[in-house]
Amino acid sequence: MSTASSPQAQSLASVVVVDYGLGNLRSVTRGLERAGADVEITDDPDAFATADGVVLPGVGAFREGVENADPLREDLLEVAESGTPLFGICLGMQMLLTTSEEGDTDGESAVQGLDLIPGTNVRFAEGQKVPHMGWNELHVQREHPLVEGVDGNYAYFVHSYYAAPDDEHATVATTDYGREFPSIVANEAGTVFGTQFHPEKSGETGLQILRNFVEICAES
Repeated sequence: MSTASSPQAQSLASVVVVDYGLGNLRSVTRGLERAGADVEITDDPDAFATADGVVLPGVGAFREGVENADPLREDLLEVAESGTPLFGICLGMQMLLTTSEEGDTDGESAVQGLDLIPGTNVRFAEGQKVPHMGWNELHVQREHPLVEGVDGNYAYFVHSYYAAPDDEHATVATTDYGREFPSIVANEAGTVFGTQFHPEKSGETGLQILRNFVEICAES
């Protein structure tokens, strides 16, 4: 399955949005197009290999996401190994980590994420309202091209679990919700990264993030 979007008059980069059955693909695509990308929605690994960047979107449960994407696991790992920028959004970001408390319940065997950013996704503590839903502030913790121009801006969140990377340096930005949690993470090379929030629903802040991503893709 492969759906090409209308071409940009001045496309800065070609971006693939991974279609594995979960995620608001159309709104992500529209946001990326506004940011200057030529976007293709597909589950074709050949398209991953030729794109300037790959987006792994996602909404829903960790187990369902990992199981749906499992046929593409090796292809996504190859994207990361090649140095092509790989951008996980919301559940897609959580899937970049090793595992999740969400996929480890009811006596079922734990499901493994992509393990590109080692760590675990954990549930907000008892007493905190879940899901964390609505606008909240981004606090940039270290330099990364994805966060140029967004420190102190607000983004839109909907989630009950958050990333807890093994390496604290993997945290690019944090957000406070009863506790401070990583809202943007990246691997050591800086080419695999993700946002817990939805940039496609985050107004000008989200558009800036998507522009930054497209620029990363154009320069890679």
